[in-house]
Amino acid sequence: MKLTKTQREEIRMKYGGRCAYCGCELGQRWHADHLIPIRRSERNMREYNGNLVRDAWGKIKTEKYIINPEADCIDNMMPSCASCNILKNSLPLESFRSVISGFITSLNRDINQYKISKRYGLVQETGIEVKFYFETYESK
Repeated sequence: MKLTKTQREEIRMKYGGRCAYCGCELGQRWHADHLIPIRRSERNMREYNGNLVRDAWGKIKTEKYIINPEADCIDNMMPSCASCNILKNSLPLESFRSVISGFITSLNRDINQYKISKRYGLVQETGIEVKFYFETYESK
């Protein structure tokens, strides 16, 4: 869905100019994310007999399509910083939450600097549940 400048501004201000997920202040390069993911893709075109359709030069023709096209609407758009949107990709919200929750496990397993920082008391793990900014913003 192509957004107008007015629609983009409406989405940006949905949570006071902050990322709906992490709550950071949005700068100039923010993304409009689909809360319920859609996925744009393309597939090879086939004839009724199952053969691939080719153009005059023999290249296989493709067609574009969207999974969850009903979710491609302004009501489903969330303001997002680039890093949250890229990390979320086409994940449903609970899967995104699980990915973030797993960061501590990965850090403890893979990153020596993190483990040393923790030993010296520079980092403290809280074990708190991942809450997205929009979940707390709406309850204010």
